[in-house]
Order: sequence, then structure tokens, then C-alpha cells
Amino acid sequence: MALRVEVVSPAGEAWTGEATQVSVPLINGEMGILPGRQPLVAVLGAGPVRLSPIDGEMCSIEVSGGFCSVDHDVITIAADHVKQGAEA
Repeated sequence: MALRVEVVSPAGEAWTGEATQVSVPLINGEMGILPGRQPLVAVLGAGPVRLSPIDGEMCSIEVSGGFCSVDHDVITIAADHVKQGAEA
């Protein structure tokens, strides 16, 4: 199973694709997400969203503010700010 992930900000789409796991920064810590996770909505903090794409190496995208939604293995990360060029 895979997670369908979309990272967006007011500036546009920062990353979209499928991943085996995702880690997101929250205002009170960090949350790891694997396939089969129960639905939730959480407030983003500042820090890296770390993704393990199905067809590539781990990447990281710096975000701050906004929210993260998980529903039926679909993750939407709507950040207030995404640091451009942060994907590695």
C-alpha cells in the first residue's frame, strides 16, 4: 500500500506523488504517517516534511504553518509557507 501525498501552499504545489511513509512537523511535535492511518486533521508547526517516495530517495520540504489532513491514505499538507528549493 502507498500514501498519496500532496504538499501545497499559496504559492502553488510543492510536491505530489506516492510515498511509503511521511513525517510532518506539528505545533507540539512530529507525527509519522504510514498507510492505514486513521483519519485526522492536525495543525502544522515549522520544520521539514520528510517523505519516502515509492520510486526514489527520501526527500525533505521545509514548511511552516497550515494544516495536515489524512483520509483513506490520502495526505494533504496545506502549508502557509514552503521554503522554495527545500526539496532534497
